[in-house]
Amino acid sequence: MSLHRRLLAAAGLFFVASSVAFAQGGPPAMPVGVAEPVAKRVTQWDEFSGRFEALASVEVRARVSGFIDKLHFRDGQIVKAGDPLFTIDQRPFQIAVESAQAEVARTKAQVDLAELQVDRGASLIKSKTITDQDFDTRKANLSIASAQLKSAEAGLKTAELNLEWTEVRAPISGRISDRKVDAGNLISGGQTGATLLATIVTLDPIRFVFDISEADHLRYTRLVLSGGLASSRDGDNPVRIRLADETEWTRKGKMDFVDNAMTARSGTIRGRALVDNKDQLLTPGIFGRLQLFGGEYDALLIPDSAIISDQSRKIVFTVGKDDVVQAKPVTLGPIVDGLRVIRSGLQSTDRVVLDGLANPMVRPGAKVVPQKSEIVAKAG
Repeated sequence: MSLHRRLLAAAGLFFVASSVAFAQGGPPAMPVGVAEPVAKRVTQWDEFSGRFEALASVEVRARVSGFIDKLHFRDGQIVKAGDPLFTIDQRPFQIAVESAQAEVARTKAQVDLAELQVDRGASLIKSKTITDQDFDTRKANLSIASAQLKSAEAGLKTAELNLEWTEVRAPISGRISDRKVDAGNLISGGQTGATLLATIVTLDPIRFVFDISEADHLRYTRLVLSGGLASSRDGDNPVRIRLADETEWTRKGKMDFVDNAMTARSGTIRGRALVDNKDQLLTPGIFGRLQLFGGEYDALLIPDSAIISDQSRKIVFTVGKDDVVQAKPVTLGPIVDGLRVIRSGLQSTDRVVLDGLANPMVRPGAKVVPQKSEIVAKAG
């Protein structure tokens, strides 16, 4: 037999012997890194989706009818309360003011004449030059003239007010929409059927409106009753907000309203937070995510890499006292300091498998060699 054939035969015998040994004694125990979960008291922030709404929104309408004479704003600009927006043709209203002024002057002259007649009648009645009936008539004429003067003065005030209302001004500060009518158009004014001219929405501060589930609402209510949380109806519970293109919760706000009833169709209750918007980046109507302060609790934390997905469940491998791997279903919470909160399923004394999970030898029921490791939380 040649040397090459002898070497092949020897290698085959060695392989067969190794296989037999492997079958008789089983595979060697795999070394895995294990560590106990990090126990920490954490602040719970519950997340909700919602959208921003203006603190106030006003439809600009005229109180008097007429032709639009001038426009004083650029579409979409920031306006301040009291800024002129539209001017209605003032000439008919100026004429009405002048007519009312003339009516006041006429009735005032009648009052002066009636007063003079009463004064004269007072001296004539003593000498019996006029009768008591004539004197009573003079006093009645004075009262009538005085009432007519008051009516004329009220008419003058109305005419002046209508003239003032030809200057349509911004009722609030904020961003104005585009114009709904152009100069030269005839518009209707008044309390009903008035023409919409524009809309204005406030920007700073701004509201964030979101829906709270029935389960969360009950939990918050129980926390309030036990003294573990201030009521969002009475206090200023803090919130954190981020937009769709943001990763950090840098925007701060506070709760300012919770509705008085659950919505029957959705089973939710409406909440509202007040947020600063000094840079005016937040626009009414855009979506965002909100984190609401939900109290503090004691939690266990582990790395996300130690969690295995098993269909709809989340599982963590632990090593028992006999160094055998066990699978424990867990309920996950949020990320805190770079670690995942485990709400239920783990004990503080459990030895959690941190590495070697990709090896098929590390499975429930397998014996392993645990090597002490450490879970390090990032500074929050």
